[in-house]
Amino acid sequence: MQIEVRVFSGLEKFLPGKRFGEPVLVDLPEGATIKDVLHKLAIPEDQVFTMLVNGKHQKLNYTAREGERISFFPPVGGG
Repeated sequence: MQIEVRVFSGLEKFLPGKRFGEPVLVDLPEGATIKDVLHKLAIPEDQVFTMLVNGKHQKLNYTAREGERISFFPPVGGG
């Protein structure tokens, strides 16, 4: 199956040649989880704070489905 992944706020450093928010198509076996996506892209779990699937918060054990859009965000501070 194929999903679309977007990374933000510094996580793009793990995807050489990709820019902030630029879509990346990822091929995965059926039944793959968000944790599997991070592993395939070599993004450390501890660098990701928020995971959205089609705009909704999900957890690492969420099973991805064909065509979904997954976005990763690191912890972000401000003030």
